[in-house]
Amino acid sequence: MQQLKRSAMSETVFSFPVRVYYEDTDAGGIVYYANYLKFFERARTEWLRALGIEQDLLLSKNVAFVVTQVLMDNKKPAKFNELLTVSSQISTLKQASIVFIQKIHNVAGDLVCSATIKVACVAPQEMKARAIPADITEVLSGGR
Repeated sequence: MQQLKRSAMSETVFSFPVRVYYEDTDAGGIVYYANYLKFFERARTEWLRALGIEQDLLLSKNVAFVVTQVLMDNKKPAKFNELLTVSSQISTLKQASIVFIQKIHNVAGDLVCSATIKVACVAPQEMKARAIPADITEVLSGGR
């Protein structure tokens, strides 16, 4: 089950469970590296959902978030059928971008993968950067 711990923005950590399916693995039963990015994306999406922010509604208001930068460090392989926990934390919240620190741990608590992911807020109809709406910034900064 997902878990959200609220406090100051930089201390807020969201945890989301992910089971490794066969489709996530390579021929050796190890998670294919690009699939960690999918796990990180799912966790960020579910975090927004837990905060009451639905991305389909944002799209209807010409607001979207796109990944602009990823720095990923694979530490230990995850394997088919393993249960993992993806943690997400905001390190920087700017006018038009957010930097997330995300980590994936296995059930033994070992760090499997970590990433620093920068997302930008855009107006998708124009494909231009835009300010993050004030109500979202307030929620993300713990002002709710």
